[in-house]
Amino acid sequence: MANERTYPMFPCRDIDEAIAFYNALGFRRTYRQLRPNPSAVVARDDIQIHLFGMENFVPEDSYGSVIVVVPDPDALYHAFANGLRAAYGKLPVAGIPRILRPRKKYGTVRGFSVVDVGGNWLRVYEAGDTEEEQEGSEKVTELAQIVLVAARLGDARGDDAMALKSLENGIARFRDAPAIDRVRALLYRAELAVRLNNYSLAQSSLEAAQSITLSDDEQAGIAEELARTAELVSEHR
Repeated sequence: MANERTYPMFPCRDIDEAIAFYNALGFRRTYRQLRPNPSAVVARDDIQIHLFGMENFVPEDSYGSVIVVVPDPDALYHAFANGLRAAYGKLPVAGIPRILRPRKKYGTVRGFSVVDVGGNWLRVYEAGDTEEEQEGSEKVTELAQIVLVAARLGDARGDDAMALKSLENGIARFRDAPAIDRVRALLYRAELAVRLNNYSLAQSSLEAAQSITLSDDEQAGIAEELARTAELVSEHR
């Protein structure tokens, strides 16, 4: 058989609050009902999400998660981020809801995550992209591997405190790592510090990353990541 489709169903505390959040991401409401059970459908192009209300629902207890495969996760991130900034005044990067910027592995955007108002995770990945292909395509230095482990803890698991602890240990241990790896580690430390409301650490980490001398090619490769981190630190200062 062909043309089968599946749609995630996410719990939420309030249907209209959830609809408003997805509206900020660029989704449009295609269906809504309050009786006999509160539910709604939101859609953005071919991405459709079904929402249902639960009495006394606690978003922090949600296990809802869906993988969204798209051709260009970086472009979708920019669209989501712009909508959330307009709705919230700044990019929500901690708590519920939040958005985590695309993680780059060896210069390639792997994807990003969004946690909606119901505590449900949208894990966005690039179509045709596999972690195995990327990890086998280039040698991973020790500090780069620490950053990957920290990203799994912080971005995939949501444990920012443990991610920061792992990253701090790696930065202290591998002080002689290649300059580009030290920059990436410091930029991720700045991002984690923002999430944990440690703005002095965020600022000092950003400044340390900016002070490291890179080659022209390295500067070009890290420019967008540096700009995103600088913007994040600035708007949460």
